[in-house]
Amino acid sequence: MAANSTTFASKTKTKKKHFVAQKVKLFRASDPLLSVLMWGVNHSINELSHVQIPVMLMPDDFKAYSKIKVDNHLFNKENMPSHFKFKEYCPMVFRNLRERFAIDDQDYQNSVTRSAPFSNDSQGRSGARFHTTYDRRYVVKTISSEDVAEMHNILKKYHQYIVECHGNTLIPQFLGMYRLTVDGVETYMIVTRNVFGHRLPVYRKYDLKGSTVAREASDKEKAKELPTYKDNDFINDGQKIYIDENNKKMFLEKLKKDVEFLAQLKIMDYSLLVGIHDVERAEQEEMEFEDEEEEGESDGAGAHTTGSCGTPPDSPGNTLNSSKPLAPGEFDPAIDVYAIKSHENSLRKEIYFLGIIDILTHYDAKKKAAHAAKTVKHGSGAEISTVNPEQYSKRFVEFITSILT
Repeated sequence: MAANSTTFASKTKTKKKHFVAQKVKLFRASDPLLSVLMWGVNHSINELSHVQIPVMLMPDDFKAYSKIKVDNHLFNKENMPSHFKFKEYCPMVFRNLRERFAIDDQDYQNSVTRSAPFSNDSQGRSGARFHTTYDRRYVVKTISSEDVAEMHNILKKYHQYIVECHGNTLIPQFLGMYRLTVDGVETYMIVTRNVFGHRLPVYRKYDLKGSTVAREASDKEKAKELPTYKDNDFINDGQKIYIDENNKKMFLEKLKKDVEFLAQLKIMDYSLLVGIHDVERAEQEEMEFEDEEEEGESDGAGAHTTGSCGTPPDSPGNTLNSSKPLAPGEFDPAIDVYAIKSHENSLRKEIYFLGIIDILTHYDAKKKAAHAAKTVKHGSGAEISTVNPEQYSKRFVEFITSILT
């Protein structure tokens, strides 16, 4: 039976679907791409549910893909494009990864398809667009075809690493990779677990590389509601991460192992994404919001503006939501896997979300050229971000260690 599953995943034949009547389940999103993503993930998880889980993954599974082409002239174009293609890369591998990250396929399907993912105002350097699923559990990011190639390049070793560390890692948890074709335009998307909490809002965030050259947020960035600050901002703010010895030890062990793995893959330019949740501020906002509710001034819209009580509605049959209600500043470590509490004696009661992001930059000719140019400009001793992977990893770990207290 295991052999059959491989043949399913390796299918390269294009299936055509002609719908006579409109489907009952509508994937409504303001962006047709998101509608196609929701439709595609729904279709893919349903298809995979009929495929027996193999005893082990085969080399072919790492090259496999499934493809579907939809031509539907009777479809309501306001919800979905009438013609589109959806391709999922390495479906069996990503299903296996989801399992290793303790993510149930039904829950994953629910999160991505029950309601449209919402857009984040942050844009990647390459103009990548980010969306967060409605329940804030996963992040959907547009990536380039080069990123897809790099993902294929590292997938076998990445999978092996996740198996060895039992899914206990700070590097991105890759959960699915797709290509969507709408109006002849191809868009690649990857889904990862959200580094930030799904119910505790982040009030300040940093992207840290351990480099100080040109590493501060621009004025345009600072004008945003939740700017992404950088290394120099972190230092100038006098910011520190206050965690107890035990958490610090566990965190640094994970960090060193992850970074060593990335250096072996010749990967660099990754960052530590830091999100800070202020427990007292959240409680204060919660109280103010409740006062407003009582006075009848609010019809509930404020829940989304404060961000403090934007807890998603419980999904039917979603096992993750069956846990008991959480007190302020509490989190479920099974869902918020990147969260760490500040230690008892810290000045402010905070929750830190710490995860490594952007691991698809290979130290190739482009980076080598950038390194040469920057060295000429800033001098060989300058802390520039484009250094070789070993140097990068060493400096990264040193910097991150120095900010933990």
